[in-house]
Amino acid sequence: MIFTDSPLSAELDAALARALLSTWQDLNALHFRRKLTAPTIALSEAASRLGQWQPQTRTIEISRRLVHERSWGVVVEVLKHEMAHQFVHEILDITDETAHGPAFQQLCERLGIDARAAGTPDQPGPGDLPGLDDDDARILRRIGKLLALAESSNKHEAEAAMAEAQRLMLRHNITGVCKSGYRFRHLGHPSGRTTEAERLLSTLLSEYFFVEAIWVPVWRVEEGKRGTVLEVCGTSVNIDMAEHVHSFLLRTADRLWDDYRAARNIGNRDRQSYLAGVVAGFRDKLASERKRHQKEGLIWVGDPDLTSYLRKRYPRISHTRRSGTQGSEAHSHGRSAGRNIVLHKQIAATTNRGRLLSS
Repeated sequence: MIFTDSPLSAELDAALARALLSTWQDLNALHFRRKLTAPTIALSEAASRLGQWQPQTRTIEISRRLVHERSWGVVVEVLKHEMAHQFVHEILDITDETAHGPAFQQLCERLGIDARAAGTPDQPGPGDLPGLDDDDARILRRIGKLLALAESSNKHEAEAAMAEAQRLMLRHNITGVCKSGYRFRHLGHPSGRTTEAERLLSTLLSEYFFVEAIWVPVWRVEEGKRGTVLEVCGTSVNIDMAEHVHSFLLRTADRLWDDYRAARNIGNRDRQSYLAGVVAGFRDKLASERKRHQKEGLIWVGDPDLTSYLRKRYPRISHTRRSGTQGSEAHSHGRSAGRNIVLHKQIAATTNRGRLLSS
C-alpha cells in the first residue's frame, strides 16, 4: 500500500484499531499462552519507530505509516515484537536489563520473533545487502542467465534453459547451507476470496520451489475488511524465485485465457476453470522434470529448519481440501496449455527490499 498524508476516515481508523486488538488477542493465545492482559493499542504518528511498548500507560503503539506502507504481515511482526517487550516487563518482571537485553532476546528466539531494535522483520539486518552471501549472489546470476535464455524462440533451447535453471536451484538447495536465515513475504494482493488457481499455485510453490507457502488472514486497511493473502517463507534466494514464479504464472495464465476466449468467441464463465487448468498443467511439467532429476540422484528431502521456522510463526496450522473443476472442457484445455509453458524472464540483483527478480 502507498502511504499518503490523508488519514483514514474515523470509521476506518476505528476498524483498524479493533483489528489490531483482535490480532493482539490471537497472538496472545498462540504465542503467549494467554498470560498477557490486553493493553491499549494506539496508532502513532512517529516516523522514527515502527512500534513501542509504553509500560507506564500499558500502551502498545504501532506506527500509522507502517500500517499504510507495509504488508499486514510486517505489522503483525512488529506487534509481536512489542508484545515480547510487554511479556518481559509484566510476566517475567524483568526491569534491570536493557529493552533488548538477554531475557528479551531469549524469549524472541524461543517464539520465533524478530528481536532486532531496528529494521523491518521481512528485511535483512544491517550490513546484509540484500541478505545474500557471495554463493547466493553467484547462483542468482547463473539462474538469471538461464531464464533469459529460456525466452529463446527456439523451443528446444528454451526448454533446455528452463530445465537447467531448475536443476541448478535443486542442486543449490540440496548442497547449500542457509547462512542468512529465513524470511517471509506476502505475494499478490490480499482478497476476500481465494481462487482454485491461486490455491494450486501455492501448493506448486511449496512442492517445487523450496519455500513453505501458507494462506494467512490479514486486515485490508483501506477497505476496513478482513481478507487472506499468500505468505511464503524461505531463504532470500528461494523467496525471490517463488515470487517470480507466482507473478509469471498468473500473468501467463491470464494471457492464455484471453487467447483461448478470443479464439472461441466466448465469455468469462469458464475463466477460473481454465486458469486452474493452466497451473495444474505447469505442475505436471514440473513433476516430469522432478522424475528426471531423481534419476540423476538429485532428490529433495525437504528442509526441517525451514519447517521449524514456519511452525514458530504459526504454532497451529490447519489443512483444508476443496473440490476443483478438473472435469470441465475449459480446465482440460488450460491444462494442455500449462504443460507448454516455459518459465523465463531475467533475474537481476537489486538493492531495494532485497528482491532479485525483475519482471
